[in-house]
Amino acid sequence: MSSKTRRPLMKKSVFVLLLLACASQAFSQGEIRKYTNDFLNIGVGARGLGMGNAQVASTEDVYSGYYNPAGLANIPNTFQVGLMHSEYFAGIAKYDYGSFAVPMQDHKRVLGFSFFRFGVDDIPNTLFLYGPDGTPDYSKITSFSTADYAFMLHYAQKFDKVPGLTAGATAKVIYRSLGPFGSATGFGIDLGIQYRHKGWRAGVMLRDITTTFDAWSFTLTDAQKQILIQDSNALPKNSIEYAAPTIAIGAAYEVNVKDKFFILPEVNLILTTDGKRNVLVPGKPISMDLNAGLELNYARIGYIRVGVSNIQQYYAENGKRNYSVSPSIGAGVRIKVIAIDYTLTNLTAIQGSSQNNGLYSHVISLRLDINIKKKTAEVKL
Repeated sequence: MSSKTRRPLMKKSVFVLLLLACASQAFSQGEIRKYTNDFLNIGVGARGLGMGNAQVASTEDVYSGYYNPAGLANIPNTFQVGLMHSEYFAGIAKYDYGSFAVPMQDHKRVLGFSFFRFGVDDIPNTLFLYGPDGTPDYSKITSFSTADYAFMLHYAQKFDKVPGLTAGATAKVIYRSLGPFGSATGFGIDLGIQYRHKGWRAGVMLRDITTTFDAWSFTLTDAQKQILIQDSNALPKNSIEYAAPTIAIGAAYEVNVKDKFFILPEVNLILTTDGKRNVLVPGKPISMDLNAGLELNYARIGYIRVGVSNIQQYYAENGKRNYSVSPSIGAGVRIKVIAIDYTLTNLTAIQGSSQNNGLYSHVISLRLDINIKKKTAEVKL
């Protein structure tokens, strides 16, 4: 079989070639990349995702480690545990998250830990599917996984001198694996503050304030390199990529509508510093996006949520500029120590058009609120 005949066959079957080719283009030496560690921008918890990720000001549970670590200081329990699972692209990609937070003895300081995994498993490795003569040998097919991991340590505290003010920090270690072909390790720091006064809530989150980096290292064998070059693929190189800081500013206000009914709207402005993006207000070097959410709850037991995020501009065939948004809708229930939340998110609705790409994801998350009562000894005289 000639190389001209073999190349179309390889394009149809070798998924790994696409991964490596994309990686080699993205990993330029010491370059700030817009979508570095983008799996950390998806959001966590069905509550936050249901409100369009507008959580910077109102977050106050174990999921605060992601949205604003300052919110961890408002946890009222002995400790909390959070778990989430969701799937994307019809189950091809799986996103898992787990966290816990433990207030210290004085309840003014809180320690927390979070774990992320976003991965695609059982990817066929067909690099050696075809022999020198172009004949396929299916016994040569193996499989591998590509996954992104993040391990986060959180700290938050209250300030007695300024009631309602809390601050927090997150140190994160990142590991990204491209199967047996390469991996990256990285490190970064997030900082956050919150302030509460009566029903008003405000927050600021500084994500990747240290300019989070990923150091990539590739371990291709000579045989793998030969096949990639033979099929006109550029070889990936060891490199470092950086994620520029992002600033999120949020404001919320909780209103007691009637009896035990409460309503909480929140708006977040997201300022990215890595150059022009297709967002609500594109700019260079700073672009601005907007997330907004609304939560209704009855007696802190039942919840209904809606939100919008990911506002983008596009031009229709007639040249008219329109906007697309990603709405979300969800519900939750809290029964004693267990809170279960559900969200349908990543729907796409385009203003001024009937287009809809049908992409959506079901998100389920769980929170355990554990309270341990300390026994006090009675002394009788």
